[in-house]
Amino acid sequence: QVQLVESGGGLVQTGGSLRLSCSPSGRRFDARAMGWFRQAPGKEREFVSGISWDSRNTAYADAVKGRFTISRDESEIFLQMDSLKPEDTAVYYCGAAKYGAVYRRADGYEFWGRGTQVTVSS
Repeated sequence: QVQLVESGGGLVQTGGSLRLSCSPSGRRFDARAMGWFRQAPGKEREFVSGISWDSRNTAYADAVKGRFTISRDESEIFLQMDSLKPEDTAVYYCGAAKYGAVYRRADGYEFWGRGTQVTVSS
């Protein structure tokens, strides 16, 4: 069974940092782009960041550019989140894309994790 398991969420004050991790199991995603999306209450799931299969290309939503950094190694995908703001509060989801290029749209992703809650207090 293919699974993506997110971890690292929690409660942090404005200006703080968190590091999210995504651990795939059941299959390898070496040849696929990976991404992070988030969904706040009452809002649609939105793209946060993506990374190509070879880590050569990354993409960020304008709202997080300069504050978040995506990376990957042989087994995990990471999202370093700095200078957090209350508007970053959401459930964060890890996704495995259908192909190797970075996708900003959710329909470009085939597998999803269950999410990890990030709450930023003001």
